[in-house]
Amino acid sequence: MEFFKRTPSIDFMRMRYVTYGISVIIMVGSIALIAIRGLNFGVDFTGGVIIEVNYPAAADIDGARNALEQAGFEEAQVQSFGSSRDLAVRVPPPRSGDINELSVQVGEALRAADPGVEVRRTEVVGPQVGRDLTEQGGLALLFTFIGILIYVAFRFEKKMASSTVLAAIHDPVAILGFFALTQLPFDLSVLAAVLAVIGYSINDTVVVFDRVRELFLLMRKASPYEVLNAALNQTLSRTVMTSFSVLFVVVSLYAFGGETLKSFSIAIIIGVFVGTYSSVFVSASLVLDMKMKAQDLMPIKKNDPELDALP
Repeated sequence: MEFFKRTPSIDFMRMRYVTYGISVIIMVGSIALIAIRGLNFGVDFTGGVIIEVNYPAAADIDGARNALEQAGFEEAQVQSFGSSRDLAVRVPPPRSGDINELSVQVGEALRAADPGVEVRRTEVVGPQVGRDLTEQGGLALLFTFIGILIYVAFRFEKKMASSTVLAAIHDPVAILGFFALTQLPFDLSVLAAVLAVIGYSINDTVVVFDRVRELFLLMRKASPYEVLNAALNQTLSRTVMTSFSVLFVVVSLYAFGGETLKSFSIAIIIGVFVGTYSSVFVSASLVLDMKMKAQDLMPIKKNDPELDALP
């Protein structure tokens, strides 16, 4: 099945300086947001106690925050959870270690503002567990990029491999910038989504570069500019269909998967957009500006002693 009835003839390479500017804005903006605002790490990474409470009517988030602050929970974070009547309260673990007592105190503080509040669930993650997960999450990202470097080094020549890695770095930075901007909770499910997006983006770029390699052999008289444009146009239908297929699934997850899957779904949705953008507009453009030629893809012939011996 093809998304386009005819192969399009879009001049992607002509747009590359505009898309370079967009990518620079995305990267610099994301890094600045991460440095200034930081990520709102979930209890998976920070450790703490999450208490889910239910209100008889729509919850007043500001009222709940004020009630908790007056009760001495200055560091409490309150967020909507599920429906408009549910809230999630995140507080640091108690010094006494008595989680049940903490849950009761939070419930009483909220009932002072609204007597109908009901505590539904209390979840605890210890500080050491949070530190271990943070370390393991960082290692997972590091080993992912090491694996990508090894893979593209064997599959492509150095200019294609370099642009693939740069495009792979572009996508997770954009996702982290989005989470820093919105302050949505960054938990283990979001980290898993970031790793999945890296794999998705790499797969898209590999498909495009495989076509580039084939066309360099078929279009011997064409310039690299023409070959890269042809490869992007010939794979565009497949790229769009793949993106829409993934979006159908993750948008459904976001709409019907419940509150626990919302951050994961949003991360994948953002990742599909930036991953598709980078595979079409970033990686191929970088290859062109690295001055890649058909000769770069040709195997180097070893010296033949018999030929060298000829007069």
